[in-house]
Amino acid sequence: MFTGIIEGIGNIESVEKNGSNKTFWINSSISRELKVDQSVSHNGVCLTVEDIKENSYRVTAIEETLAKSNLGNWQEGDEVNLERCMVMNGRLDGHIVQGHVDAIAVCIEKQDLKGSWQFRFQFPPQFSKLVIEKGSIAMNGISLTVFDVDMNKFSVAIIPYTFQHTNMKHVFVGTTVNIEFDMIGKYVVKMMDKIPLV
Repeated sequence: MFTGIIEGIGNIESVEKNGSNKTFWINSSISRELKVDQSVSHNGVCLTVEDIKENSYRVTAIEETLAKSNLGNWQEGDEVNLERCMVMNGRLDGHIVQGHVDAIAVCIEKQDLKGSWQFRFQFPPQFSKLVIEKGSIAMNGISLTVFDVDMNKFSVAIIPYTFQHTNMKHVFVGTTVNIEFDMIGKYVVKMMDKIPLV
């Protein structure tokens, strides 16, 4: 379980294809604090630490993860947002994030507002019930508030701190990002679909 508050940025050192899986070595400032078997969010995707060497560690993404996220496009030198799992006695500064990506969204507009940045994204229309005005979404693992919701499009605003300390600075028109919809919203929608009309 995560909060969507990014701890740091990792740099992809190597990518290796193993059958239908891909293995990544990632260099980061938190590598020495990690433990084997620990869960870490990578652009919003929960992956297990398999090995640690100096300032780098290894994770593997299986076929299902590669199909539902943008991890299959990762290349050497790419930057990824990192967050370790939530400490239960800490503050929940973002929202509850599972690290289970639901879909990929595409950036269709980026505006520099001279003090903040505004992005607009398009996502698969079958998920339109899960995005509400002023609701929460995890984008590349970042807890954000959506606005200007229109069917399968929404906007987010990025403050300077988030822009500088995450990989949102590398998002341009055409860039894909991983999105995870609000877990509570997903349960509510599922339950409402099961309730018969009276």
